[in-house]
Amino acid sequence: MTPEQFRDWRRALGLKQKDAAERLGLKKRMIQYYEKGNRDGRPVEIPKYVRLACYALQAGIGDFDGQNTRSAPPLPVPEEDGNAKALD
Repeated sequence: MTPEQFRDWRRALGLKQKDAAERLGLKKRMIQYYEKGNRDGRPVEIPKYVRLACYALQAGIGDFDGQNTRSAPPLPVPEEDGNAKALD
């Protein structure tokens, strides 16, 4: 996942950086590093666990206890007219 893809993922779900950080269990600053692609001039790779968490949230999975998944609250999805609607 590139920094651009990560930012596009967040925006497609209508999440602010703070919201994405809360959903992913990260600090907002890490979201900023991932979207920028570097930290203090050094490249930052988006870890596999973060990429998988992004996919899970996009699929509506909010938690996993090893056996069962728990649904996340619906995320808004932008419609063509610019308004957001919740995913079911």
